Amino acid sequence: MSLRQITVLGECVADAFAAPGGAANELALRVLPGGGPANTAVALARLGTPARFLARLSTDVFGRLFRSHLEASGVDLSHAVEAAEPSTLAVAELDTQGQAAFSFHAQNTADWQWTAAELAGADLSGTACVHTGSLALVREPGAAVVEEFLAAAAPGATLSIDPNVRPLLVRPEVYRARLEHWCRLADVLRLSEEDLELLLPGTAPERACDLWHAAGARLVVITRGADGALASLDGERVEVPAVAARVVDTVGAGDSFTAGLLHHLGTRGLLGGRLTDLRLDDVAEACGFAARVAALTCSVAGPNPPWRNQLAPLATAEHA
Repeated sequence: MSLRQITVLGECVADAFAAPGGAANELALRVLPGGGPANTAVALARLGTPARFLARLSTDVFGRLFRSHLEASGVDLSHAVEAAEPSTLAVAELDTQGQAAFSFHAQNTADWQWTAAELAGADLSGTACVHTGSLALVREPGAAVVEEFLAAAAPGATLSIDPNVRPLLVRPEVYRARLEHWCRLADVLRLSEEDLELLLPGTAPERACDLWHAAGARLVVITRGADGALASLDGERVEVPAVAARVVDTVGAGDSFTAGLLHHLGTRGLLGGRLTDLRLDDVAEACGFAARVAALTCSVAGPNPPWRNQLAPLATAEHA
């Protein structure tokens, strides 16, 4: 069965990893292409799902890096905008567990300048699912345009949203104010336990799932790093363990999990509508696959998701 396309909308960010320079008072930056939606598009394409990325790619040195990376991974950029504004830069500092703390340089950058005319030409007739989230949904002036695009896409495609809260760039209350509206749009809501704490401080994951179901989201998945994931389908829950991996860093792990989840649902023909045929067993299986994809992403530096042929050895090792 040929897989239907997944369209991803959002930012591509230059992730600059800081390290000591070769001389005193010198800092070296190793720049890798990142950004939550871009990472998800790359992971989908590498897994074998036709992935189209709607992005505003700068013509600067970082934008050229993004384009090369996305194309080399097989991502369709036929509807990407060639933007005059500069690229967004995120400087990452890793702690001893491989967790990254980011500082963002995102003022008047290309990613947030969407116009209705730029998205109007995107034909979604062959798209089973539209995925977006992160800063694309909260940074103006483009955020309102993106929400209108999602509303127009909803009748013909499954909608997936990852809030990916970035409190250094946008206050959490801005996300909170829009979250109920996003749940009315979304069929799938995937977020991390860190996102949960920022959005609903002190709220139990199960309670949060029920609130988001009541607002409209059918499938809610909360990823918990080494503790696996909690998935809730209309209030039916399943806990899925993480896959053991040698962690280099966790950058892009959540984005890869989302890609693995959507790819697996797509291979079962479950995308393309309101998930009416989805069952809890399907969710558990898809989350298990997504956990393998995330584990492989954690095992290498930066947001570098695996290719499909890299998953088979990990599955064999799990069952050894």
